[in-house]
Amino acid sequence: MSDVPVITPEGVEAAVAEALAAAGAASDTPALKAARAAHQGDGSALATFNAQMRHVPKENKAEFGKLVGAARGRVNQAFAAREQELAAAEVAAALEAERIDITAVASRTRQGARHPMGLMQERITDIFVGMGWEIVEGPELEHEWFNFDSLNLDEDHPARQMQDTFFVEPAERHLVLRTQTSPVQMRAMLERDVPIYVLSPGKVARTDEFDATHLPVFTQAEGLVIDKGITMAHLKGTLDHLAQQLFGSEAKTRLRTNHFPFTEPSAEFDLWHPTFKGGARWIEWGGCGMVNPNVLRAAGIDPEEYSGFAFGIGIERALMFRSDVQDMRDMAEGDVRFSEQFGMVV
Repeated sequence: MSDVPVITPEGVEAAVAEALAAAGAASDTPALKAARAAHQGDGSALATFNAQMRHVPKENKAEFGKLVGAARGRVNQAFAAREQELAAAEVAAALEAERIDITAVASRTRQGARHPMGLMQERITDIFVGMGWEIVEGPELEHEWFNFDSLNLDEDHPARQMQDTFFVEPAERHLVLRTQTSPVQMRAMLERDVPIYVLSPGKVARTDEFDATHLPVFTQAEGLVIDKGITMAHLKGTLDHLAQQLFGSEAKTRLRTNHFPFTEPSAEFDLWHPTFKGGARWIEWGGCGMVNPNVLRAAGIDPEEYSGFAFGIGIERALMFRSDVQDMRDMAEGDVRFSEQFGMVV
């Protein structure tokens, strides 16, 4: 039995002291777990003493068993107490980190917002809905027949050349990015019975420069009326009403003779802007006229029985007039600072 390690009170006390010191030094739960493994695990001094009990003479087993058992109990209690202390401290730290000061001023949530262009388009459509008109939409990728032929633009018309229109390959499909929302008006005439009172807002594309006064993709709103007895007077009254709703009771429009293939007679119309920055003035706004009989015939409408008017305005220009925007590029570049100028929450 001389090769068996001897259990002594001094050795047991030293093992207990090391274990208690390690428990007290553990700064967090993982460190305590490591200390527990080192001082209570299978390779620890106390575990070794407990294993030696099988070699202790029978007459000494009670004495040494009590000594080792008491030591293990002290260490267990120390680790359990330290575990509770660390757990309580970690819970307190987590609560402090998540603490909410209910007396503090709440942070302002930055919410999304409608773009001013979308709001302007909605404002214009609301005016016409209030007049009993219907809002119609159509495809932005359009067939040449709807975009040109049906609107009295023959194959040699300059607007059909590459410098004005985005053609989509392959060419034999005869598809273009619509150059105006007039194709929607033709679709409306083909799909509806007369009388027709429709407004067709939407994006259009032309091979224009991207500068302060031009965009290659912009937004139009085009109106169409087909009914019996329609005259230029009805057109003028409609345009005046639109101007007054957008720019005030003193706003009005005037017509200047022009030529468009899909209207005859045709006119450019100007807006009298009473609150324009720098002083009231006339500003060119859009084109209009009486629907060409050829266009009515293409839609299967008898021009001897029905007449109509059509007009088109640029919504970007309306926003420029109404809100003194100087550069069209600001409307297309997606900078939230542009929207913030209009008092919007962004």
